[in-house]
Amino acid sequence: MARLTKAQREWRPGMPKKRRSTKVMFASTVLLLEAFVMFFATLAVFGLRRGEFPPALILGVGIALSAVMVLACAVLRKPWGIGLGWVLQVVLILTGIIEPAMFLVGVLFGICWWYGIRTGIRIDREAGEREREQAAWEAAHPDQAAGGQAP
Repeated sequence: MARLTKAQREWRPGMPKKRRSTKVMFASTVLLLEAFVMFFATLAVFGLRRGEFPPALILGVGIALSAVMVLACAVLRKPWGIGLGWVLQVVLILTGIIEPAMFLVGVLFGICWWYGIRTGIRIDREAGEREREQAAWEAAHPDQAAGGQAP
């Protein structure tokens, strides 16, 4: 039998579902896309610059960077997770030193990261306000909130 997660063990009937952070979802999406781009950029550098750099170095660094981007998605909920994401944006831009096209790719992904974080924070804030207003309304109108029907 499969093991239950902590959230599954603690769930009780009627318990409200925790809201997922839109900021974390946007950030995870950008990091995963960057991981794919980094992997394919690694293959491009391997094919174009094999004579300039040892192939093991190219593949090792590129695949490791892709893996770090994927693993960073797991820590985005922690306070330092977004900071790690910013560091990875800078690293992606700096890969342009090896392959100049990556300067453009890195800057464009940096803009996507900034926009996703900024918009995610705004959406999370608005959703929190909406939940508080809904809870206040339900507290003020318990007869209408329970059945969902107006008299």
